[in-house]
Amino acid sequence: MAFRSEEAQTEDYLFKIVLIGDSAVGKSNLLARFARDEFYPNSKSTIGVEFQTQKLDINGKEVKAQIWDTAGQERFRAVTSAYYRGAVGALLVYDISRRLTFENIGRWLNELQTHSDMNVVTILVGNKSDLKDAREVTTAEGKSLAEAQGLFFIETSALDSSNVAVAFQTVVKEIYNILSRKVMQSQELQKKDSGRLANGKTVVLKADDNQEAADTQAKKAGCCSS
Repeated sequence: MAFRSEEAQTEDYLFKIVLIGDSAVGKSNLLARFARDEFYPNSKSTIGVEFQTQKLDINGKEVKAQIWDTAGQERFRAVTSAYYRGAVGALLVYDISRRLTFENIGRWLNELQTHSDMNVVTILVGNKSDLKDAREVTTAEGKSLAEAQGLFFIETSALDSSNVAVAFQTVVKEIYNILSRKVMQSQELQKKDSGRLANGKTVVLKADDNQEAADTQAKKAGCCSS
């Protein structure tokens, strides 16, 4: 879901972003830290889906990120899968102190790709980096998986707020950059077509074979890691 409002003198963008991953990896606290700078040590598991809108300034434009926090429990999967539709960004979260949550990343990535309408800008997030003594997944392993899957990568801590804002901002900025390039390409095409029409030449419109969105996953996995 990415569109511009028609408000006067303002270009307003709204991007739907989903938080996905196993239960108790810290998705809700990542959102709470980013949106309200809050942390809940005894937070309960999310039931169904919750969302919050956060405003960001990207290159002088107001961008609204509508962030959906999805339940990680198996019994809610059928309900939450519908909410992938329209998403243009995703934070794929695991807990660095629980290897099983990292091993399940492939399943979550497959679910995202299955239920999404389009290519989604995705960042792999190793959360709870503050739990150094309990670490079961190394930073190198996270980077390697992200590189293999063509994802951004970062390690965060909702507890001490380390890299939380950067994780969300990385996704939003990349979506905005892709959209901006698409707009520029469209404007250039219109100019060329206008010139051809002015010269009395036949204009043949062809589908754009070079899908910009498909390039979003061609990234260096370690670009955002701490």
